[in-house]
Amino acid sequence: MDKAIELSQLLLDGDQDASWELLEDEVEASKDSLYIYENIITTAMRHIGHLWETNKITVADEHLATSTCDYILARYSWQKGRDMQISSIGKKAMFLCVENEQHYLGLKMASQLFSEYGWETKFHGPNLPLEYIKKAAEEWKPDAICLSFSILYHAEQLRPYIKELEELPCRPAVIVGGRLLSQYEFDRYGSEQTLFLKNLKDINDWLDRHQHGVKTNVGS
Repeated sequence: MDKAIELSQLLLDGDQDASWELLEDEVEASKDSLYIYENIITTAMRHIGHLWETNKITVADEHLATSTCDYILARYSWQKGRDMQISSIGKKAMFLCVENEQHYLGLKMASQLFSEYGWETKFHGPNLPLEYIKKAAEEWKPDAICLSFSILYHAEQLRPYIKELEELPCRPAVIVGGRLLSQYEFDRYGSEQTLFLKNLKDINDWLDRHQHGVKTNVGS
């Protein structure tokens, strides 16, 4: 927790170099990506979210922290790709936030976990309307599509996204994630095939179980 709090202050300061050095220290201490993403970065950003919700920081502060975090995530991913011998498993996954959802860092970490497991990934980021992801998925034919949301009233958008994406000819597995999944049940918005994964550990465990790919009828 102390490292996460330390990182949160560095992110709020916009200090890219010191933020990166903190991550490097964790890597040198043999911490894996899941630990760094879940215990350091996610915890730091949740602390920043709490500071914003309690009016301890401004929107400008929160945006600076987000952009700094985005930078260290991109740098971490680049370094992992350089240092690891990652073999492709021949599977593809797309990542997006539902329309009007702007919080994307958790989704980005999920995408980077998929890449470490040998998936080819496309990260479409925040606020992607359904019509555009449908068209992109029809052309690229992914094996999995990961959706993210973090604001409760955005949950209403899950139903059309899930229904239409699961009905695509390539029959992708649809995975839903976001911080609210640990607080509320959202199963009613999906089908028997939809995967609701509460955190990055759940995603990592799922990737462990499906290292040779996935079919939409796997509900575990």
